[in-house]
Amino acid sequence: MKIFYAVQATGNGHISRAHELYPYLQELGDVDILISGSNATLETNFPVKYRSKGISLFYNECGGLHFGRSIVKAKFLDVLKDANSLPLEQYDLIINDFDFVTAHACRKKGLRSVQFGHQASFQSMNTPRPLKQSFVGESILKQYAKATTYVGLHFRPYDDFIFPPVIKREFVEAKPEDHGHITVYLPAYSPHCIRDILKEISPREIHWFLPDIKEIVREDNITYFPVSQHYFNESLIYCHGILTGGGFETPSEALHLKKKLLMIPIDGQYEQLCNATALNLLGIKYMRFLNNRTKDTFFNWIQDEKVEVEMPANDLHKTLDYLLEKHHTVLKSV
Repeated sequence: MKIFYAVQATGNGHISRAHELYPYLQELGDVDILISGSNATLETNFPVKYRSKGISLFYNECGGLHFGRSIVKAKFLDVLKDANSLPLEQYDLIINDFDFVTAHACRKKGLRSVQFGHQASFQSMNTPRPLKQSFVGESILKQYAKATTYVGLHFRPYDDFIFPPVIKREFVEAKPEDHGHITVYLPAYSPHCIRDILKEISPREIHWFLPDIKEIVREDNITYFPVSQHYFNESLIYCHGILTGGGFETPSEALHLKKKLLMIPIDGQYEQLCNATALNLLGIKYMRFLNNRTKDTFFNWIQDEKVEVEMPANDLHKTLDYLLEKHHTVLKSV
């Protein structure tokens, strides 16, 4: 079987999931991968056959989505050209992890595809949303990467096509300890926005992961790390708690490791607010912003009792069996 796997590269979560999924897909057949997007910082440890700048999200300096830059950076004519050039007809199975280029190509060519990933779970209205829903946000989640079949991932099985998060093997096999430091991964915050706040919790140590850092640098109680799987995985396994955005992979991994978690959804990114709402229903706190007006909430969280939420790892063999069954059922019905 020939498999086409499209991986969205807005942020690092999709890349991280692809690292785990790729060996399982290889068991099913020959796999060709498209990386679509331009602002992921993780290196890939799998071969990439196709690349597209796709459509990516960019952020301002202190916690929000930069709509203007995201639109300017989106080269729509290039995206359409990339979509038209993809030879998708030669593949038996097209798996799309929320990539517009592949979805558009399938739509134009009348091809069947499977959307596999976290965003697919929002095809169900059982998946938690904030009280005030966003029409634009809902439209993006449901229409941006439309497919013929959906296999979702989320914190809980809110519907029959939603499975547990994909957890890195290193975390599944880890023996976590609490070495006292706080791990910080907030891609939408530049250092000058919150550096002084993080220094206020000295002597507690901070491990801060930043995309522009090339080597480890220490300043007072803060150690700056480049965004890398090795450094981040080790920091998370041994941290006291993690301060991170409202994505899906990192909070899932933190809870799987029984770590204290505080989320700050990127302002303007509706999916992240949905994720924070879902975990809030399970007892996990979140903040809308971190600044001098809200920093006491962060300080209190460090001292609070840890809230543990069971977060099982995905059984990828079982999930892929379901994906293939659904895909073949759709093909037979055509």
